[in-house]
Amino acid sequence: MASRNQLDLFGADEPELFDEDAPTVYYYGDPDRVRAHVGRLIAEARAAKTVPWDEDSLRLYRKIVPQMVLWLPEDEARQLCFDFEEEMRRLLAA
Repeated sequence: MASRNQLDLFGADEPELFDEDAPTVYYYGDPDRVRAHVGRLIAEARAAKTVPWDEDSLRLYRKIVPQMVLWLPEDEARQLCFDFEEEMRRLLAA
């Protein structure tokens, strides 16, 4: 006897995997979490004398910080990006 949770092996009762009528899922970033995360990155960079991350992490952070701050008010986003990049310039020059 087949379990009620198990789909039919031949797909007779299988739901559609790519339902074109399904509603689009949107993600909304939490501004408080964005501020906290970017703030931690900036604080970690400010406390360091050399780049505190490996090359891959540095490349990732330089790419995602400008994307993350898009969930914040424009002035705040610009300031956080500026602060982060200033620290990156300082650390990369060291």
